[in-house]
Amino acid sequence: MSDWLVTQGPPVRRRPRALSPLREHLRDTFWFAPTAAMVAVFVVWLAAQALDTAIVDALRDDGDYETLDELLRFAQDAKAVVSAVGSAMMTFIGVVFSISLVAVQMASGQFTPRVVRLFVRSRITKATFAVFLATFVLTLLVLTAFDTVDDPRDVTTLPLVQSILTLGMVALSLLLFVLYVNSTLRLMRISHVIARIATESFGAISSMPPPASGAEIPELGSATAWVPHEGRAGVLRDVHIARLVRVARRHGVVLRLIPRIGDFVVPGTPLLAVHGGAAPPPGALRYTTSVGVERTYHQDLGFGLRQLCDIALRALSPAINDPTTAVQALDRTVQFLAALTRQPLDVALHRDRGGSVRLVQPVPGWTELVDLGFTEVRGFALGSPQVSRRMLAGLDDLLLLAPPDRREPLLRHRELLRQAVDESAPNATDRAFALHPDRQGIG
Repeated sequence: MSDWLVTQGPPVRRRPRALSPLREHLRDTFWFAPTAAMVAVFVVWLAAQALDTAIVDALRDDGDYETLDELLRFAQDAKAVVSAVGSAMMTFIGVVFSISLVAVQMASGQFTPRVVRLFVRSRITKATFAVFLATFVLTLLVLTAFDTVDDPRDVTTLPLVQSILTLGMVALSLLLFVLYVNSTLRLMRISHVIARIATESFGAISSMPPPASGAEIPELGSATAWVPHEGRAGVLRDVHIARLVRVARRHGVVLRLIPRIGDFVVPGTPLLAVHGGAAPPPGALRYTTSVGVERTYHQDLGFGLRQLCDIALRALSPAINDPTTAVQALDRTVQFLAALTRQPLDVALHRDRGGSVRLVQPVPGWTELVDLGFTEVRGFALGSPQVSRRMLAGLDDLLLLAPPDRREPLLRHRELLRQAVDESAPNATDRAFALHPDRQGIG
C-alpha cells in the first residue's frame, strides 16, 4: 500500500451519529405524533374499560348494590364533565392551530423562511397537538361506555377509571397549553430565534474531527475511480462517516467526498473519488449519504451563518428597516466565527482505528465563512451606522483571536467597509461616527 494511505494521528474521537432519514422525516411532519398518541390512548382506554368492568363485576358478586348505586350517581355527574371536556377540546385545538399559523407567518415574513423549520420541528408543539387530539378521542370513547340503566342491579360497566383518566388528560392538556404558548412566544422573539440558530450551529462545530498532530492533508494523488450519485436530486444533508470509513478500510482505499454538505447534487454527478484502488461495489456504499429538500445543521458549518445573514439582510431591507435585529445577528456571527478561528477548516480527515486516513471530507474554509458572514450584510450596512459600528467591532475582536494566517479576509472586509462608508457618508463627522467600533452598534 502506498505511503500516503497511512497518516498517524491522535486517538480516534467518537464520530457524529449518522442522520437517520426516517427520523428526519418524522421530525419534519406533524402526522406521526398525533396518530401515535391517538392509537396509544385507544389502547389505554381498552385497559381502563376492562378495569371498570372488573370493578363492577366484583361489586355485583359481593352483592354491594349500595356502592354500585353511589357509583352510578357519580357516573352521571362524570358524564356531564366528560361531555363538556369533549366540546372544549375542539376549541383548544383550533386555538393552538391558529397560534401556530400566525407564528409561522410572522417568522417567515420578518426573519427568514428558513426558521420555519424551528416551528415545524418543535417538540412542544407536536406534543400539544398530540395530547389535545388524544384527549378529544378519549372523551368520545368514554361517552360510549356510559350505561343508560338506572337500577344498580342491571349495571354492567361504569366508566370510573376512564373518567379519572379523562380528567388526568385534561390536566396534562392545560399544562401543555401553557408550555406551548410560552414556547411559541419565545420563538416569535428574534433574540431567541437567533440564539437557537447559534446553538444548533455550534453542534456542527463539535462534530468536527480533532486536528492531527502536525497535520497536513495527505498527498492522495490522482483518483483511481469515481462513484456517481445515485438516487433523487436534492441537498446533500449527511454522510455516514463511520460506514464510509469501514468500507474504505475494508477495500484498502481512501474515499474523498466531492460535494460539500449543503450542496445540491444531481444523479450521475461525481459523489466520491476513490484513491489507491478500485471503487467499492455499489452495495457497500448504499445508505452512506442522505439527500433531502433543504439543508440541516447536521455536519453543515455554513447553514447557521446563512440563516444569520438572511435575518440581517431581511432586517436591513427598506420594508422592515430594523438595524437592531441585524446587530443581534452580527453578534452571533462573530461568536460563531470566533469559535472557528483556530479550528482546522477546508478539509476534515476521518481515520480508522489504526489512525489511517480513510475519508477526506471538504468543509468550508475560513475565508469562505468570513465572506458568508459579512459580505452581503456589509453591502446593506451603508446608511446604518449602528450596523457598520457593530461590524467593525466584531472584525476587531476576530483580529485579536485569529492567527496571522487568517487575518487577511478580516482586514479585507474592514477596509472594504471603510471605503464604502467614506463614499456614502455626506461629511467627515458622519464618517467618523459610522466607523467608530461599538459592540452595541449605537449604545
